[in-house]
Amino acid sequence: MEAATPWYVPLARAIPALALAAVITFSADHSAPLGLMTFGIFAVVAGAVLTASALRLGAKGVVRSVTFVQGILTVLAGIVSLALPAAGLPFFVFLLTTFAAVTGFLELYLGLRRRGRRSSSSRDWVFVGALTVVLAIIVLLVPPGFSQAFTGPDDVPRALTASVVIVGSLGAYWAVLGVYLVIAGLSLRWASTPTPVGSGA
Repeated sequence: MEAATPWYVPLARAIPALALAAVITFSADHSAPLGLMTFGIFAVVAGAVLTASALRLGAKGVVRSVTFVQGILTVLAGIVSLALPAAGLPFFVFLLTTFAAVTGFLELYLGLRRRGRRSSSSRDWVFVGALTVVLAIIVLLVPPGFSQAFTGPDDVPRALTASVVIVGSLGAYWAVLGVYLVIAGLSLRWASTPTPVGSGA
């Protein structure tokens, strides 16, 4: 079975996802500026990984081209996000949903196109692409002016706002994505390990 991408590429994408998921989980601040900053960091790092992996692929073709485009678009989204940390929630929603929809469909397209072609990455592309598209849908479904007051376990009044829901959803996305990519990377690594002679059943 041919691995379309090296095993370390999913692991490299997983590192920023898991790190930033932890940042959001343990941060009391779920504002749009935090969302823009963390998304920017993730997009620049993950996009650079995708771009580099596309350039390292030996054979030219659809996989290399689509991965390269996906990487460049991701890096650009990250740069814009980092350059405009105070742009506000509407801009954050626009940037995040555009990124998730476009790159999600690109990765989903790769996975569906390679199904049945003995590509060990096709299932991973389908899952990651579908998960990213779902993120775009979830963010779009959050009403911009959503705000619900509640009292925390410490009897302190708080408010669940659109910003909290969207940034929290992004953190959850990174957590699921990171765990899956670690498993995918290790699976590719084990699949590429030669079986010792005489070890078959």
